[in-house]
Amino acid sequence: MKNPAHPLRFTPLAGALALAAAMLLGPAAHAQFGAVAPTPTTLRPAVDKAYTQLMAAPQILQLLDAVKADHDRATEDLKMLTEIEAPPFKEQKRAEAFLVRLKALGLASAAIDAEGNVVGIRKGTGNGPKLVISAHLDTVFPAGTDVKVKERDGKLHAPGISDNTRGLAVLLSWLKVLNDQKIATVGDLVFVGNVGEEELGNLRGMKHLFKEHLDIDGMVALEPAPDGTVLVLGTGSHRHEVTFKGPGGHSYAAFGEVPSAIHGMGRAIAKIAEIRTPKSPKTTFTVGTVGGGTSVNTIAPDARMAVDIRSDEMAPLLATEKQVLAAVDSAVTEENTRWGVNTLSASTKLIGDRPGGRTAADALIVEAAVRANTAFGRKTVLSGASTDANVPMALGIPAIVIGGGGKTGGFHALSEWIDLTDAWKGAQTSLVTVLGLVGVQGVSEPLLEKRPPRNR
Repeated sequence: MKNPAHPLRFTPLAGALALAAAMLLGPAAHAQFGAVAPTPTTLRPAVDKAYTQLMAAPQILQLLDAVKADHDRATEDLKMLTEIEAPPFKEQKRAEAFLVRLKALGLASAAIDAEGNVVGIRKGTGNGPKLVISAHLDTVFPAGTDVKVKERDGKLHAPGISDNTRGLAVLLSWLKVLNDQKIATVGDLVFVGNVGEEELGNLRGMKHLFKEHLDIDGMVALEPAPDGTVLVLGTGSHRHEVTFKGPGGHSYAAFGEVPSAIHGMGRAIAKIAEIRTPKSPKTTFTVGTVGGGTSVNTIAPDARMAVDIRSDEMAPLLATEKQVLAAVDSAVTEENTRWGVNTLSASTKLIGDRPGGRTAADALIVEAAVRANTAFGRKTVLSGASTDANVPMALGIPAIVIGGGGKTGGFHALSEWIDLTDAWKGAQTSLVTVLGLVGVQGVSEPLLEKRPPRNR
């Protein structure tokens, strides 16, 4: 993960070590694939009816065959998009390529919005719900990273290939087969390749989308989740960059006359390390990066650190954040008091704000995903992560995250890979989930309810 704060005196070695450490975090830092809620065992009759109708309809069975037949072509889209760099805040080239593909596959009105999202609406037959289906364009990797796709041991290897270029390729495949098979949905499908999911993107793409489109009724996002996994929990986070400033001075001549910015920061870190958080809902904090100072024989005039605070619920997140900021103020006071001065100060800047939320386990959109999994012989695990779905969840809009198929590993690492053996099966399951929500003309009614448009 890219450092939001400066490493300790910039050196190539320090930067390389920081990058290596971030890469080693892997999928454990990306999502919690354990259960966060019980899977529903009793479903609404309407849900069971809709998916029974879908799985019995000849046109839907032909559509699923088309998904399988499109696998090799979709893999070429995957390779093409993966080999276009998409660092945070620099997603434009990949966005343009994704837009070209959307238009070529039938969404002539698709466009890139003011934030950089690619948005195209496949209209339904009318009076149905509007469902966003999305995958994010950006990756965590900086410009200049080797993103050439390499094939070995039956896997495709490349940074960003599973997180989340596979999702983009699946959206394109869905669009192609829906149009080729002339499937008319009742509700509208809003195809979105969005920006700002990774690092300090702060979900800016999704925040903009839901600000501009007030009539969205639900969202299904694609991420590299294992088959059967349905993400219903959006872990919220706040990130702060804290800057300590003092007059600085010679380590010998000015000793006792000026406070050290680094010593003050050290006091703050020690205090933060002692903060207690609840185990449930899981709430965490870390001082992720530190930097500052001029030389070994200088009382530091500046220092900075970046703090990450997360929780599965907003109240304990805010409570922990309050303690972290209080620790900074207390540390500054103590460092000034130590030397009988008041010349050390600290300022904080919010550099990360990802709202948290949750879709209830008994929500209709969750039951739909569970029933679709059952139709394909899969058991469902309700899980959580920090994803694009955080935004609609925080707004109270039904939202889930599901996988697009394929076995994946090495998220956020240069060794990232995907095994596409039978990956079309996952693409089939997730597409059927979506079709049940928006309904198919002549086959099933939409399960997703239309919501009154929100106010700005």
